[in-house]
Amino acid sequence: MSMLKAPITIGSLELRSCLVLPPMATAKADAEGRVTPQLVEYYQTMAKNPNLGLIITEHSYINSQGKAKAGQLSIASDEDIPGLSELVKVIHQEGVKVFAQLNHAGAATKSTVIKGCPIAPSAVEYPVEGMTDTVPQAMAVEDINHVIRDFAKAAGRAKAAGYDGVEIHSAHGYLLNQFYSPLTNKRMDDYSGSTPWGRIALHLAIIKAVRQVVGGDYPIALRLGASDYMEGGTVLADSVQVAPVLVEAGVDMLDISGGLCRYVRPGVTEEGYFQDLTYAIKQVVEVPVMLTGGIVTETAAEKLLFDNKADLIGVGRKLMQNPQWPRESHK
Repeated sequence: MSMLKAPITIGSLELRSCLVLPPMATAKADAEGRVTPQLVEYYQTMAKNPNLGLIITEHSYINSQGKAKAGQLSIASDEDIPGLSELVKVIHQEGVKVFAQLNHAGAATKSTVIKGCPIAPSAVEYPVEGMTDTVPQAMAVEDINHVIRDFAKAAGRAKAAGYDGVEIHSAHGYLLNQFYSPLTNKRMDDYSGSTPWGRIALHLAIIKAVRQVVGGDYPIALRLGASDYMEGGTVLADSVQVAPVLVEAGVDMLDISGGLCRYVRPGVTEEGYFQDLTYAIKQVVEVPVMLTGGIVTETAAEKLLFDNKADLIGVGRKLMQNPQWPRESHK
């Protein structure tokens, strides 16, 4: 029996399979971040895959200061809800569940995109080349509180639009990942970069605020950049420590990926190249753990599940190339 095509539960939500289309930016939104016919058509095509259990739509900015790039989807205004509802509707029509990914870019944007100076935990040069054009401004506590409120409001919009759950983005070098990495978090206050607990203080506050808005039974996932793979950055041991704390705070699923290294792992090309991260984290939590990263064959996906490396498998670029993967891969 296929493990990939077996049902799985996230919190109170049952998925028809363990195959997930992870969030991938399409740049198909309009200038205001609204849903376009092209975006609806893209997700409708993806949802027609009978093997898919869940789609996590592309990262959506929670406020204008958190926008990463032109063409990015917005969930920053109530005016976004009708378009998002249309997106959810076409996905649900195919029997697939859908989560919204909520994000703030922090330093990982350009002043030309947000028409101002990017904000970050600390005013340090961003360590990933090409993602920004200036040194960010360190966030005051008032800025942090504003971000907490905006994540919660965005989650409320996702629920209003009919999404089955939300995913909080703390990977790939964006704002929450910047708080989580000691390379970008040099703070000495309650959000201190000197300990894993200070580095997830903002995460815990956001999870609490989101839970208050969406209620107790609504699934909350968190995408965690579990290792930076950079000297002085976040390491797996940190994530093994904090994962149970995130779950205790209210997270129903952990989606594990790279940190400041983004969605690739330097020097590693094997399918499921974050599998050591997911395997270790699975040992310390009881919620489902999702693995993405270079998975292109059904055989590899099945083996990763069989070997208990993950509970859910995210397949991105292969599904973009072949929206019916893996059904047509055997022809």
